[in-house]
Amino acid sequence: MQSKIIEMSKKIKNIVISTIIVLACVCFTASSPSDNFKIIKNLDIFFSVFRELNLLYVDDIDADKIVKSGIEGMLNELDPYTTFLSEEDIEEFDLATTGEYSGIGAIVGVKNNYIQIVETYKDFPADKAGLVSGDLILSIDNVSLHGKTTAEASNLLKGEQGTTLNALTVKLKTSDTVNVQLTREKIHISGIAHAGIIRDNTGYIALSSFTQNCQKDFKNVLRELEATKQMKSLIIDLRGNTGGLLDAAVDIVGMFVKKGTEVVYSRGRIKDFDYSYKTKEEPLLLDIPIVVLVNSGSASSSEIVAGALQDLDRAVIIGTRTFGKGLVQTVRHVGYNSRIKLTTAKYYIPSGRCIQAHNFSKHNEDGSVATIPDSLKKEFNTVRGRKVYDGGGIMPDIEVQPDEFSDIAISLALRNLIFEYAIRYFSKHEHIGEPEKFKITDADYLDFTEFLSDKEYDYQTKAENIVETLAAEIKKGKYNDSIKTQIDALKNLITHDKTKDLQTHKYEISQLINEEIASKYFYQQGRIRKMLTDDKQIDAALNILLNPNRYNEILNKK
Repeated sequence: MQSKIIEMSKKIKNIVISTIIVLACVCFTASSPSDNFKIIKNLDIFFSVFRELNLLYVDDIDADKIVKSGIEGMLNELDPYTTFLSEEDIEEFDLATTGEYSGIGAIVGVKNNYIQIVETYKDFPADKAGLVSGDLILSIDNVSLHGKTTAEASNLLKGEQGTTLNALTVKLKTSDTVNVQLTREKIHISGIAHAGIIRDNTGYIALSSFTQNCQKDFKNVLRELEATKQMKSLIIDLRGNTGGLLDAAVDIVGMFVKKGTEVVYSRGRIKDFDYSYKTKEEPLLLDIPIVVLVNSGSASSSEIVAGALQDLDRAVIIGTRTFGKGLVQTVRHVGYNSRIKLTTAKYYIPSGRCIQAHNFSKHNEDGSVATIPDSLKKEFNTVRGRKVYDGGGIMPDIEVQPDEFSDIAISLALRNLIFEYAIRYFSKHEHIGEPEKFKITDADYLDFTEFLSDKEYDYQTKAENIVETLAAEIKKGKYNDSIKTQIDALKNLITHDKTKDLQTHKYEISQLINEEIASKYFYQQGRIRKMLTDDKQIDAALNILLNPNRYNEILNKK
């Protein structure tokens, strides 16, 4: 037995040495001799540890899992955007970059251990078959979905374009159970979430992602808006747009500035990644007033568009500070259909500033850049001499904070109770009219509160959290009983009353219900169209665009 282990160990050792030599040859091209020795030494140690585990560990080991964990541990020492993509991750990655996959065109979730359709994409197989939000998929080709996860169900629904799902058993919102036959199609999710003319002859384009060819979609809707002869100004909404392809961002900026304008340039350790990205085509709209809306969810390519238009004094930026991602990733194949997405450069917008946060580790809860001390910021200038700063993210020209949601509204949304009520409303009403004009009535809201009567949606307010923390600290400090009595009295004073909160926050909750119901009749565009009727940042954008003097004052202020 011992001789077999020694023989196997020698074979593995030979493989390890060969692998190290190959890897070292690759590493030598970018490293100094001292670094090369460290690389060889540590690779030898890594493979030796793996060899010992594989040969002698008390239980069988999962080689794939251990090696993947080792790779991910190595990458965790770097920036948060350098990641390993295993074969299982590739499909999701391709969807994020291309906006395409093959399936039935539906978003699904889990309800009561069954798979529920959350939303369908207009004019794709699920929609054409009459499936709607709220329908339950019981089985696929006689395979029960009871107890399946969302990922497992999605894998069964996806497949090669043109293949058929022969028996999709669905429980409709009418409670009827039917069998549906669907043929999978290539599903293209457009980066344009919504576009149209909104109030006061203002064009509006909501760009949700920078996927492959999204600039073509953007150009098409821009031309359509221009062709109406109504558009006098434009709002580009990048809120919540986490980015995507750099070329798409450059092309979109190019629709509003002169051909040959530098939009962004990248600088890396390897000179091959140093590159200047300039606009390639003549602009479509060189003079139209533009407002770009951003928030902490606007990242990467969104920040390139907003930052470049700000640096070039071509648009007024409104909203809140953006995410703060100024790093360029390159995807490299590493064998066996696996890839590594690694940071190869930083990008700089026209003023010369980098959007990347100085410190990767200091971020807000949503991942966006935390507050940067003024002492760490460096000053830059726009084309017309306005002061702008680096340090992380794009700071808007006009900061407008959105309304914060109440604790009860957050609880109702997170527990899907607003979604469930919208499905119930949808099942009882055939039409609602235009989303912009739709509002639930007082009777509908009363119906909603009755719908909640047997539902669980408790929550804790910020004040309650603070008092709980204070009570815990007082208990640790062993204060006298009179303090405890006062704390208990304070708890009683601030303890929330759900019935009262439902009335106090009626307007806010009603708006969320209106938006959810609108999405059931008009897809995702319905939700956006309704949201636009009550949006502080949209109102701020319109106020600027309707006041040419104020608009020009902002862009010329030194």
